Amino acid sequence: MLMKHPVSSVLIFFVIFFLPVTAFCQSPLMNVQGVTYNRFPDALARTQDSIQKQFEREHLTWPPQEMYIRSFKYDRQLEVWVRSDVKEPYKLFKTYKVCTQSGTTGPKRAEGDYQVPEGFYYINEFNPNSNYHLALGLNYPNASDRILSDSLRPGSAIYIHGSCVSTGCIPLTDSYIEELYVIASNVKAQGQEFIPVHIFPVRYNVKKSMEYLTENMKTRPTLRQFNNNLKEVFDYFEAKKQLPIVMVNKNGEYVLD
Repeated sequence: MLMKHPVSSVLIFFVIFFLPVTAFCQSPLMNVQGVTYNRFPDALARTQDSIQKQFEREHLTWPPQEMYIRSFKYDRQLEVWVRSDVKEPYKLFKTYKVCTQSGTTGPKRAEGDYQVPEGFYYINEFNPNSNYHLALGLNYPNASDRILSDSLRPGSAIYIHGSCVSTGCIPLTDSYIEELYVIASNVKAQGQEFIPVHIFPVRYNVKKSMEYLTENMKTRPTLRQFNNNLKEVFDYFEAKKQLPIVMVNKNGEYVLD
């Protein structure tokens, strides 16, 4: 059960510092031989009209004021939720299929462990020149990871990207990452500085997924409390379609304010 803590006893989740980008999902996300090519204009031209029509079909306002992304590792899905006003509940726009997954259940704790992180992040980089088509960087390691992961080599540079390959990131097809990148670019232009990305091991409301998680936790008891904390945030959003304030205590545990 997540316990409530006074603000003075926790690190505010959003106020964190990034480590330098030195490990790239165990594969580089850099310019090839220094060549720079911005793929965003082409992606925008290909997709924006289609995205706008998809929003209209779902009775959603384009462009949205805010977006929220959540991904489920075992289920290999990535959801995009949007809203046109900060006082409104989020509405589901689309669920994308994640191409593949490296690692297993559990958070990322060290460089080279091939784990996709689990926890609460936000987009901190737009890379239109990625080796993997387009890429949205996540602020891994976050405040919790910096406490609980390897202090010298926690890993870094985790992305949602294209090209449908991964050794620690969240890979989509090129057409899917183009849509996601265009939506994220639009909400950033609308003023949303922090686009939240929540990564869960499973869908907690799917029986098969929970059976898989429960079986994995039998031999890894330290994951139980970690997953209880993640699940409470998942349940909060499921009930309210609003995001709770997530903070981190001195032990690196996620807490709900």
